[in-house]
Amino acid sequence: MNAPQRTPHNAAFSCLIVDDDRAFASMMAMVVAEEGGEPTHVESIAAAGAAIGRRSYDLVLLDNRLPDGTGHDFHPLLARRCPGSLVVMITGAPELAHAVSMTRNGLFDYLTKPLGVPEFTACLRRAKTRLRRAEPVADDDEMAGDSPAMQEVVQQLRQAALHPTATVLLLGETGTGKDLAARQLHRLSHAKAKADAPYVPLNCPNVPHDLFEAELFGSEKGSYTGSDRRRTGLVEAAEGGTLFLDEVAEIPLALQSKLLRFLESREYRAVGATATRQFTGRVVAATNRSLSDEVRAGRFREDLMYRLDVFGIRLPPLRERLADIDRIAETLLVHLCHKYTRRKPHLQPRDLEAVRAYAFPGNVRELRNLLERSLLRTPEGAAWLAMDLAWLDRNAPPVASTSSTLSTVPTPSASFTVAAPPEPPSFPLPEGRVLTPIDAQEYQLIATALREEGGGIRRAAARLGLTHQALLRRLQKWPELRGAS
Repeated sequence: MNAPQRTPHNAAFSCLIVDDDRAFASMMAMVVAEEGGEPTHVESIAAAGAAIGRRSYDLVLLDNRLPDGTGHDFHPLLARRCPGSLVVMITGAPELAHAVSMTRNGLFDYLTKPLGVPEFTACLRRAKTRLRRAEPVADDDEMAGDSPAMQEVVQQLRQAALHPTATVLLLGETGTGKDLAARQLHRLSHAKAKADAPYVPLNCPNVPHDLFEAELFGSEKGSYTGSDRRRTGLVEAAEGGTLFLDEVAEIPLALQSKLLRFLESREYRAVGATATRQFTGRVVAATNRSLSDEVRAGRFREDLMYRLDVFGIRLPPLRERLADIDRIAETLLVHLCHKYTRRKPHLQPRDLEAVRAYAFPGNVRELRNLLERSLLRTPEGAAWLAMDLAWLDRNAPPVASTSSTLSTVPTPSASFTVAAPPEPPSFPLPEGRVLTPIDAQEYQLIATALREEGGGIRRAAARLGLTHQALLRRLQKWPELRGAS
């Protein structure tokens, strides 16, 4: 087997030519080389599939009529396997319906034969320009997904965007993408604005207590020791746009009254100034804590909580959006390959299955870390990502002692019986749900195993003596158990 191909360092782009007309393909390869590219020629759909299995290509020149199929039918597979590739369809019999459908699905250009060198060269140069300025997938794509939980978030963000001055509170565990949600809300709110509205983030715990007011509202020259010039505050900088207060629960109690007065009146005054200013933008706050719990603990003002929680949006943890993990992983990998100037390797199905079975207490941020360390371990030009599965095992929660291990025996019918298990902790049933005694016992055993394994489905299945698929089938019947950790 040949080693995976690599693009020479002096090649501006890699190009796969899929065409059974050798003379025409030779002409295209010559022009590609003259434009600084590295051409690779194959003559069939099967050979093209093998080629993209070995590596990815910046540009694919795809003939429509091939010995073993059509470029139109091959394009969806190509788009999935090489999402960063630009695809140009070249055909001698143009079909408008195919051209429209493929363009909607990401086709870069559609050329017809006979094709002259000047026309083809112009197409190549357009592609080179696109490749040079290509950016990674938008950050908010990490939030996109088909899971009901994320569909609800997207709908709420769109609804909140209709009211561009309403205060929004984003709630969610660490790493769920609250900062991405804030940026997406900002974009939705100002999509029709002619000028770019400012987006100003503030990580509240990073601001020294004695400088918090000046950081937020600004200060006049000489207003405090060391103030040798007028300082613009973040509220003023965010005028007409969005002020994002991340980890707002970390603001000390003594300073919360200053934020409260600002939210109540939308007026502020710089430290040392006499005149007040009006703020016409939006305030978005975020926290990974329960503000009501903080209020009960005496660490957060109740009136400030109500001022912040005007439009609350909860960001679901990754374990509640398993249907989105494949898409998120692909998006993150595109970002990382752009960061390290690497060609994107493919994710293997077995690796994605292992990723879906892991609890990810750090959510999307932890998934990104796993993919980044895996990418750096993967040889340049490799077709597949060398997923660091050992990292998942090392970071899994420790297994409980044998004294608390559940002992279960699977039966041929894929159910199981219990051999004198210890009394499991009770996991409350959803309101209105009634189970038979056997189902109730199975429900509690699964809840206990998931809790003790930190939500890891594969490890919980092993503890219970079940296959991974058998436990997944039970979790389809009782989806609320995914939150048992």
